[in-house]
Amino acid sequence: MKSIAAYVEILALDDGILQRIERFGRVCYKSEKTITEDSAIGFVQRIIQNGHESVLEHGHVSVRFVCDRGITHEIVRHRLASYSQESTRYANYADNRFGREITVIKPCFWQEDSEAYAIWLSAMQRAEEAYLALIDGGAKAEEARSVLPNSLKTELIATANLREWRHILALRCAKRAHPQMREIMLSLLEKLHKRIPVIFDDLAASYLQ
Repeated sequence: MKSIAAYVEILALDDGILQRIERFGRVCYKSEKTITEDSAIGFVQRIIQNGHESVLEHGHVSVRFVCDRGITHEIVRHRLASYSQESTRYANYADNRFGREITVIKPCFWQEDSEAYAIWLSAMQRAEEAYLALIDGGAKAEEARSVLPNSLKTELIATANLREWRHILALRCAKRAHPQMREIMLSLLEKLHKRIPVIFDDLAASYLQ
């Protein structure tokens, strides 16, 4: 059995995303003639300040989450996005391509030398043993998955527009969010803020201090 930390990476983000948002957004005001090489940042700042966030829907970002399945159950509740996820119906972890083992996500809220972590690790090992025994006994992957834990590592690709990412991050970076959700969403917010700060300045100021 393998255990890894959760992580997130940006897969697709157009370098010209701010310029596109400005070009499309200025149609609303018929102010296209005021576009310059460096006018996009100011325009986007103003539409966010004015609450005209529908314009942000013209920009999309694709992200890969590598986390446990319990967290992806929460992420996919955000409707205005497209998702592709690793399937436990078709991924047979008893196959050699998976090293004949499952991979689980380390809980960020327990120290590895704690009793709670030891209990969790033992439960993960028993789940792996049960899964492999079922497969070896003739069960299909879609049947044997019944014993797999929420901590099972999964990969989720999510594509959403910038307005929806702002909404997701505002909810999932908040202190009341699940610790493992905050772990990956704070990381995503930091990465997005570095790439396109004007879109995420306010959220970064709220959650990355």
